[in-house]
Amino acid sequence: MDEHARRVSDVERERTVVALREDLLAGRLTLEEFSERVERAYAATVGTELELARESLPAATAPTRRRATRMSIVALGHLVRRGRLRLRRWTFAVSVLGDLDLDLRDAQLETSKVTVRLGVLFGNADVYVPEGIDVDVGGTILFGRRRDWGPDRARETTPLLRVRAYGLLGTVDVWRVPAEVRGTYGEVIDAIRSRQHALPPGDPGGS
Repeated sequence: MDEHARRVSDVERERTVVALREDLLAGRLTLEEFSERVERAYAATVGTELELARESLPAATAPTRRRATRMSIVALGHLVRRGRLRLRRWTFAVSVLGDLDLDLRDAQLETSKVTVRLGVLFGNADVYVPEGIDVDVGGTILFGRRRDWGPDRARETTPLLRVRAYGLLGTVDVWRVPAEVRGTYGEVIDAIRSRQHALPPGDPGGS
């Protein structure tokens, strides 16, 4: 039988996803690229389709000189953080009387468990993550709102991204963005809202 036409097993799919996680932690993939390839791996039925999940990846990667993202602060303004942000174990962001868009879809992780701590004081913060990443949302907002949007489709082999939000009279929204949804942040938010209501704390996907 042609190896490429051979039907693949669940064990082989899981093995490929584990390899993709190593590619993510080595800096060869962003969170969104990882999520898309994981979906491709789990949908594969034959060897050729499974191989496509890891196509065009370099065998090795040179050490990056990009500095890790440690702290983002906005006061009385609007700050957008996006692109190939490098996230280590802890990342902090603060919004004081301001608006923060923290887009982690193109972020790179240095560890399989990353915590983003958000502080909001009379401010707002929107966090964008790709679907398929294990996101654990928690924290306490006094006289404000913390909401978790989109379906929780994480699997055990995916990295864990913890979002901990704390604040007073502020709003924090975590948006799980499907791969096919593009556009401005406003368009992304409208598309997700039209698909599903927010997950309140205590429901699956929001803790």
